[in-house]
Amino acid sequence: MADAEPSYIDYEAFLDPSFSATAFANTLVLSTNNPSDTPLDLSTPLSRVLFDVQEIDTHIDALTTKSALPLLEYTKENAESSGRILQEVEGQVASLTESYKTLEKEVIERYEVAEQVRLTAERLCQTVKIGRAVARYLMLGRQLEVQMAELSSTGAGAAKREDHRAMVRSSNTLLSLRQILTVSRPGEEGEDLDRIHAITTLKNELVVPAERNILSRAQQVVKEFSMSSLLSSNPSSGQSSNAASTYAQTEDTKSRTTSALLTLYLLSPTSVDTTIENFQPNLLINVLQDYLQTALKSSLAALSRALATLPSLDRALLEISARCQNIVALETLLESIKPPVHSLLESLGPVNGKSSENAKSANFLRPLLQSLDTSSLPSYFWRSLASNLSPRVQEIMHRGGVSARTLRSNKDRVRDAVRECVNRGSKLPVGPLSRGKTVMAGNWEREAAVMVGSIIGAIGR
Repeated sequence: MADAEPSYIDYEAFLDPSFSATAFANTLVLSTNNPSDTPLDLSTPLSRVLFDVQEIDTHIDALTTKSALPLLEYTKENAESSGRILQEVEGQVASLTESYKTLEKEVIERYEVAEQVRLTAERLCQTVKIGRAVARYLMLGRQLEVQMAELSSTGAGAAKREDHRAMVRSSNTLLSLRQILTVSRPGEEGEDLDRIHAITTLKNELVVPAERNILSRAQQVVKEFSMSSLLSSNPSSGQSSNAASTYAQTEDTKSRTTSALLTLYLLSPTSVDTTIENFQPNLLINVLQDYLQTALKSSLAALSRALATLPSLDRALLEISARCQNIVALETLLESIKPPVHSLLESLGPVNGKSSENAKSANFLRPLLQSLDTSSLPSYFWRSLASNLSPRVQEIMHRGGVSARTLRSNKDRVRDAVRECVNRGSKLPVGPLSRGKTVMAGNWEREAAVMVGSIIGAIGR
């Protein structure tokens, strides 16, 4: 607009981006009227606006007429340039389309075929892996079946007997079967194996019953553990077969019990994050605790009856001594058994040599003592028996009668007999467990005093 002819019209105001028609009209009305006049004269500003519009229109028409040819030439040049650019772009687009078709044919189609091959190969590998796992599981199932047959009987005719070592072999086989089905991370051997009918059938019909049978046998062996020979002089008792057992039979008892304990240790439940350091053989501990509780209950009942009828006291104390000797023998046996290799447990590794030291001192006795919060099984037996015996003696004394008078008049004899029972029962029985060892009498004065106090103290009240 700088090259335009001089004009009274302010084109810069109209071309300003902030131009407001409302504000312009208001300014024009105020400049041609007095704001206090009523009514306002709008004809003058209207004429002014119409004149300005006519002037602008005339000016635009003049500029258009004057610059028509240059505008047409400029438009023509732009159209020709656009045509040339369009031709070049179309050629490039055609070349690009051709390249894409070539790429699609040589790469994309081949990739799709390769992807199908990859998926097929992956499924084949997965099938092979599952097939190997199934074959291994079935092979271990067959091995377990043979071992269960070995456990039932070996030999023929009169020589037919159980092979107790088959319990340990069967336990390791069960651990291998359990390991296959234990999946801690995706892609492991046993993944999706439980969805196969043959595996579930084998597990339900063979593995689970076999594990239940083995555990039952092992628990029964521990419950029947007896190595004391104190009752051998009286074959009329119900334990005559154990009392008259030979050295070979006691050796067999030791080995059978060892196999049972190893079996209970191996088959104790574990989780995915269980390690050697935090593993607790719960099955083993529970069975041993049941054995101790059974001995305590039987001894308590027998001694309570004997104190009420003193003529049977010597026999009852002899039985209690025999039970305690069995506990002493069990303690020695547990101390001699080291934890076997457990395929489901992963060690965290030694930390400053501590794990190595613990491994050297580890045995089956330590977890049992920790669970009972005691330092010795015989001491636990005598102290537990004494704590439960005092109320029974008090009950006898409260009832009165011949039993109470006899017990009170013979309390010196009872004291000596109970002390002798504790000393006799706290010794290790002669047999395979004491072979090569010096059988020490030990100091059981405190246990004897506790037992004597639980009886004599209640008599004197």
